[in-house]
Amino acid sequence: MAIAKAERLMNLALCLLGTRRPLSKRELRGSIEAYLEAGNDESFNRMFERDKDDLRELGLVIETVENIEGETGYLARRDSNRLPPVSLDAEEAAALGLAAKVWQQARLAGAASGALQKLRAGGMPEAGDPYEGQHSAIEPRIPVHEAAFEPLMLACRDRRPVVFEYRRSNAARPEPRQVEPWALECWRGHWYLAGYDRDRGAERVFRLSRITGKVRSRAGKYTAEVPDVVTVRETVASWAGEGAERSALIRLRAGAGYPLRAKATAVREGGDGWDELEIPYGHGLDAWLVEFGPDVVVLEPADLRADVVDRLRAVARG
Repeated sequence: MAIAKAERLMNLALCLLGTRRPLSKRELRGSIEAYLEAGNDESFNRMFERDKDDLRELGLVIETVENIEGETGYLARRDSNRLPPVSLDAEEAAALGLAAKVWQQARLAGAASGALQKLRAGGMPEAGDPYEGQHSAIEPRIPVHEAAFEPLMLACRDRRPVVFEYRRSNAARPEPRQVEPWALECWRGHWYLAGYDRDRGAERVFRLSRITGKVRSRAGKYTAEVPDVVTVRETVASWAGEGAERSALIRLRAGAGYPLRAKATAVREGGDGWDELEIPYGHGLDAWLVEFGPDVVVLEPADLRADVVDRLRAVARG
């Protein structure tokens, strides 16, 4: 069905781009096989209106005018649907090439590669990379190992609600979530989804590595307004204690917990196989510490220690 619709949209676009005068619905129906096979006028009208809206959403400029017979007609003028020539200097071309290397393990890898090929076919320079030697040893990578990334990326793009099973850090079993996805963002090597949680009636951020099973799309429109700016990174950073004014004192097993060591403001090595670390204390730190299991012991403050113990007991109870 997806192939049939794509073929129908392509045929409609070709008809609208190829005509020099507006074409009426009657003429378009007689020119496109899929429309001829429509059961009745009502079915054809619904199909045509959806196709016209889809083409406009894809960027095709379709004009609605009256033809010489007084009927409403449609056409897509070539001059209105032609992009200006792409002109890039060597530095701009190098920057695009560098950006394309970021996506290596996701659907965007193919899209980035295809875009570069089209630009090069249009005359974008390939040689003379001014950044050569600056990024030859270290190149940007955004790894995407989570199976949920691709369906969520498409859902964000198409504004489609989704459902999935999500396991919280202090829960033994995953729970179903109904979410209107807004944006995906990578922060410190982990991917996060921001969206509207329908069950909780509020904005939520989900870590993709905690999504279990398949992400399934649901029909219907969003029930909450999508904000102009989605602060995924800021939200996750606040959970991890970024910018927090308080400090927590923990014991960390030697050779473990490197993310905690990178965050620590002070480290005191112990001779018993444990080190003492001072780390920023903010909302969500208890959930993060639980992920390190028996390698972490909270010394103070007492309320943080109690929260971590409660989470560990919840996981143990299953």
